Amino acid sequence: MSEKSTRFMIILLTLFTAAVHLIVLNLGGLQLLFVLNGLGYLALLGALLSRFPAGQQALLHYAFMLYALATILAWVIVPGTRDTLGYSTKAVEVLLIVFLWINLKRVQVDRS
Repeated sequence: MSEKSTRFMIILLTLFTAAVHLIVLNLGGLQLLFVLNGLGYLALLGALLSRFPAGQQALLHYAFMLYALATILAWVIVPGTRDTLGYSTKAVEVLLIVFLWINLKRVQVDRS
């Protein structure tokens, strides 16, 4: 998979999960934690797309992966409805972690 394809998938998956948290989950009324989570995804995506020094790229990738993992764990721990939207969003977040990992390995190889 090319670097462009990997970055495109990271952008697409992040925008999907951010949209779910910012829009879909707030249709019944504003939920601050969902809004903050969606904004966090957008902030991390913006940071990833900006030109950080090579030494900080790995740290940014790890932070992004941990953020997605924390979102998944919060969904598992906090009681609530388990529906198709929840499961599909968590699947997207798992894929996001995978593509961030792939991109991280590429960044690390490029630095060597």
